[in-house]
Amino acid sequence: MRQLPSIDMHAHIEADITPDGLLDLGSLVFAATRSLDEAARALNRSDPWTVWGVGCHPGLVGVQKEFDQARFTALIGMTPYVSEIGLDGKSRVPMSTQRATFDAILAALQATPRLASIHSFAATDAVLECLTRRPIDGAVLHWWLGDTEQTRRAIELDCFFSVNASMLRHPELLSRLPPGRVLAETDHPFGDRLAGRGRRPGKVENVERALAGLHGLDQTAVREAMWRNLAELVRSTKCGSLLPRPVRVALAAVV
Repeated sequence: MRQLPSIDMHAHIEADITPDGLLDLGSLVFAATRSLDEAARALNRSDPWTVWGVGCHPGLVGVQKEFDQARFTALIGMTPYVSEIGLDGKSRVPMSTQRATFDAILAALQATPRLASIHSFAATDAVLECLTRRPIDGAVLHWWLGDTEQTRRAIELDCFFSVNASMLRHPELLSRLPPGRVLAETDHPFGDRLAGRGRRPGKVENVERALAGLHGLDQTAVREAMWRNLAELVRSTKCGSLLPRPVRVALAAVV
């Protein structure tokens, strides 16, 4: 198998970045947006190795207040990726508002499955409750901090997990995650603050190395496993036709 680029399952990138700036990252990057307005701008782009998402961040008051389910549903017709969505127990947004938004999003995703990167900071049980009530295909729990029991419940719900550099301080947490359910992320510029100099979207080699050491594999095997995990997510959501062509070609090689 030829060398595959790294996968960054969750990063924040300004929607006006130049096309060459994205290509210089040398990675497949799933770019999360925080609002429907930001998503609408980003989805006008056509980038070969960047997949732009549709998001409604649970930590942003105005964004949550302005959420519109019909507009969200229209936007996800343009992309295979939804992010950043979910719940945040430290947000100033009332939890009742967050739950109503998240429930509306999950209802839309039940009808139109997508790869969905889900925020659960300080709200792990609440997110799992929502996913139990409205199960979806394609759920990826980003920056997961769940305990053993919560992780077991997430696996039973067919969730995947994305791991960033900030999580490497907790090897016991990483050891709970089945290799067949794990992808890398940076959550740039937040989750990679401990990644050292030159941190950027797509720079997940430190995560790959940590997982390789944990599971007794080499880094290439870990990266290939992540591509297989991505392929499984794409199969389960049946949204592969919306991926950029180079990504579809790479996925076809790992199946």
